[in-house]
Amino acid sequence: MIKEEKQVNKKLLYAIFFLGILGIIILASASMPFSQKNYGSPFHVLLHQVIYGFIPGIILLMVMMKIPISFLRKYALHILIINLIFLGMVFLPKIGSNIGGSRRWINLGFFSFQPSEFLKLSFIIYFSAWLSKRLEKRERTGEMLIGFFIIIGLISLFLILQPDISTLSIIALIAFLMYFVSGMPLWHNIIIGTLGIGALAVLVKLAPYRMNRVLVFLKPELDPLGIGYQLKQSLIAIGSGGLKGQGLGMSQQKFGFIPNASSDAIFSIFAEETGFIGALLLILIFTFILFQGFKIAKLSKNNFMKLMAFGITIWIVFQAFVNISSMIGVLPLTGIPMPLVSFGGSAVIAELAGLGLLLNISKYT
Repeated sequence: MIKEEKQVNKKLLYAIFFLGILGIIILASASMPFSQKNYGSPFHVLLHQVIYGFIPGIILLMVMMKIPISFLRKYALHILIINLIFLGMVFLPKIGSNIGGSRRWINLGFFSFQPSEFLKLSFIIYFSAWLSKRLEKRERTGEMLIGFFIIIGLISLFLILQPDISTLSIIALIAFLMYFVSGMPLWHNIIIGTLGIGALAVLVKLAPYRMNRVLVFLKPELDPLGIGYQLKQSLIAIGSGGLKGQGLGMSQQKFGFIPNASSDAIFSIFAEETGFIGALLLILIFTFILFQGFKIAKLSKNNFMKLMAFGITIWIVFQAFVNISSMIGVLPLTGIPMPLVSFGGSAVIAELAGLGLLLNISKYT
């Protein structure tokens, strides 16, 4: 008798496909002026994203859809250690690249990548295995809290030295929420939340540019031609989009008026061109992914799968909503990209791999 192969969540698969296509269209429009000015071709950035982001990302998505879940659990620590080794390599001369004062890239000559983007997924896999193992042993003691801080402390060390506080903030929030939904004592979560907020406040205070982002968030009218320039231009772009937008490809802000038009500020460009209707569509896609991800987590047959599904969903959707919120002034500017939309090959590959794993888990609900 032939065993029927389990089916993935097709609704989630279609949503990922639609988001990927929409992301390519949005990036194509937002990146044209920058590509033409710096590379002599309006499609240079788009082709780079497709060749070094979407194509390897789709291959990895299909691999993660097929890989045995038991394999990931068995080798979760090995996966995290390998990722941490790559994180350490960014500090090596001739291998690590220093861009804008940050050492986040490994340059191997024929290609380069950002290890911290893959750390989000490798951390979720390891932390799910770590938590589920202790849940099976019915551990609810202070030792788990100590273990939590050791894990987060080690990862924080690598990311603070780069520095990459945006990635650290994402991982810290994912860890806190995964720890919370696993049923740990409330006093654990209160301690983690209090220390986490305190640590973030110290990191913000230590870096003037981070402090400036907070000041602009508190007073949007502050220095509109200096530290408040990006937020002001972002709000102008979104506001000029109106209900239906200026038309796809017709943004004015992307012609050098708004910084990082193809990465951090890509939502503003999209809202300018497609208006409230287009912006709402993008938000609804991520909301749909959120509900499907939580549904998969809820129906997963064991804690390891449940925690992984929850962590991946929070990672993807949280990044999207933080990106949008920072562009409309609801949160301080963070530099967190929009998943599958903003320019960045490493980010797209890691995100597609994570979504592939989420689809894999959906087969076992």
